[in-house]
Amino acid sequence: MKTRATGTGHRKRPLAVPLRLGHILKMLNIDLSGCRALVAGVADDGGFGFAIAKALAEAGASVCVGTWPPALNIFMNLLDRGKMDESRRLSNGELLQFEKVYPLDAAFDTLADAPDDLRASKRYKDTGDFSIDGLAARISEDFGDKPLDIVVHSLANAPEVKRPLLDTSRGGYLAAVGVSAYSLVAMVSRLAPLMRPGGSFLSLTYMAGERVIPGYGGGMSSAKAALESDTRTLAYEAGRKYGLRVNTISAGPFASRAASAIGIIDKMVAYCAENSPLVEPVTAEEVGVTAAFLSSPLGSGITGTTIYVDKGYHTMGMAVASIGDSEIPR
Repeated sequence: MKTRATGTGHRKRPLAVPLRLGHILKMLNIDLSGCRALVAGVADDGGFGFAIAKALAEAGASVCVGTWPPALNIFMNLLDRGKMDESRRLSNGELLQFEKVYPLDAAFDTLADAPDDLRASKRYKDTGDFSIDGLAARISEDFGDKPLDIVVHSLANAPEVKRPLLDTSRGGYLAAVGVSAYSLVAMVSRLAPLMRPGGSFLSLTYMAGERVIPGYGGGMSSAKAALESDTRTLAYEAGRKYGLRVNTISAGPFASRAASAIGIIDKMVAYCAENSPLVEPVTAEEVGVTAAFLSSPLGSGITGTTIYVDKGYHTMGMAVASIGDSEIPR
């Protein structure tokens, strides 16, 4: 067995084996052939949204994505020029293909909600209806009645995320909650009627919704708390009305391009890795595999639940450094 030095003494611990998505999904018999997934919040190949899309495709699902209009042209250019071919490579050698790429700004339920100057701006004017209503209408036009099985909400934004909560404006706070939490409510409301029986909604949360994470500001902690609460209520309401499941994954900190806006993401990753039961950072692939499981029939009994993919960090009640590394059993 491969081992890794702990950094103190001579004891060693097992070295995690890199995940091979295709093999793992086959071992679990996760077969999403014939399913269609929408992953909202993919603009590059470096975040959880892309990793989830890839895992769903590995399991056989066809995948559509929703992309923020200001990032849409860059994303399409990366795809067209082959800049993401290596990361798009599936275990069978083929490239991950997106069935459709839709413009989506989850701050707006309808196109009429968007300010005129935004709609006329360079990055928005040629995208058509980029609202949540517009997304639902386009999916229906492209694929007909009840075309979806899986919807993934990988959306978050806080314009004042670097500000402490005490210094966050009302507008900044409401913007964070609107895009990062309420948008899930709006998407379930509008997309649930397009879902086939047994379908699954899934979002991404973070421990800041439960505990204080200094530096994770601008109302984002409040937004994540709202997202987790809404997950439970939506699971009840969408379950009773449509027979759908709603869950959220609480992932450990991950240094994606989007997370760089926080400003301290590298420190967050290092701290959690040092103080988790499994002393290593979480990977995007681990989140992707969990999402595929929760979205599959194997997760049919799970709804209204927060699933932690954080190397066990959420179980800790005291930082390792505070009690001395030499006292920790290996």
